[in-house]
Amino acid sequence: MMMNKFFYTLIAAAFTVSAYAQKSDGSTKSLIKAEKEFADSFAKHGSKTAYTSFAAADGLVFRPNPVNAKTFYSAQPESKDVSWTPVYARVSRSGDWGFTTGPYTIGGDKPAYGQYLTVWKAKDGKWELALDLGTSTNKPLNKVSPEYIEPKDFYKPKFLNDKQRAAAADIIATTEKTLNASLKSYGIAAFGGFLNPDARLLFPGYEPIVGKDKILPFFNSMISKVFFKTTKVDKADGGDLAYTYGVATVDYKAELRESFNYVFIYERQADHNWNIILQVFAPAER
Repeated sequence: MMMNKFFYTLIAAAFTVSAYAQKSDGSTKSLIKAEKEFADSFAKHGSKTAYTSFAAADGLVFRPNPVNAKTFYSAQPESKDVSWTPVYARVSRSGDWGFTTGPYTIGGDKPAYGQYLTVWKAKDGKWELALDLGTSTNKPLNKVSPEYIEPKDFYKPKFLNDKQRAAAADIIATTEKTLNASLKSYGIAAFGGFLNPDARLLFPGYEPIVGKDKILPFFNSMISKVFFKTTKVDKADGGDLAYTYGVATVDYKAELRESFNYVFIYERQADHNWNIILQVFAPAER
């Protein structure tokens, strides 16, 4: 009898965790809570349990190239050697998706460091991991104050079909095509017309570079050419945020070419143009 009671208590506890974990109310606060629950699950149970529990059915992880998260981790052993903390997060005004980014640490005899980006989507009242990638850096030297930005208002069209969503995504795809054309014609300086003043760049080997005024000199100092091949575009129903991912081919001034997987986060401006607010580059395997 006592064993049965203990068993049912465990079931009830598991149900309670399942019911409230990853809960989404459309706020950035709820997204941060979900990210921390994900990190806690990773620390307590391991990577396999965390990713298979928190990832969407079509969620992707870049290891190093994009693969289905559930499929990849279902074949991996449990690992608890990675910890991370969100320091910057945004959620769309429609509450259907958002993102967090921050530093991560891989433990062990020789710790490794980096920056991550996770894109989350809300489904049936809870947050699910849609994209996850990271880029390695040296041990961070700069302290960063968390910046969690709540949506300014709530807006979600009552009637929005897949055809309309596809048409909206085409606007972002066209923006990225225009960026490519501008880079080809005018060089790296063309980035200036597509970056928000407070844009962030995560690039291998470097701590986050924050601000258009710092990103442009960084690109100019080392890159001669860059070309982006877009794989997918996704736009929030609220019409304020969007993301793209694909493959970037970078030609350095040192006569070296390298391929990266990239993710860009875009924000719609008051003049209806779309500016990049976050860029992440992670080495690709070709």
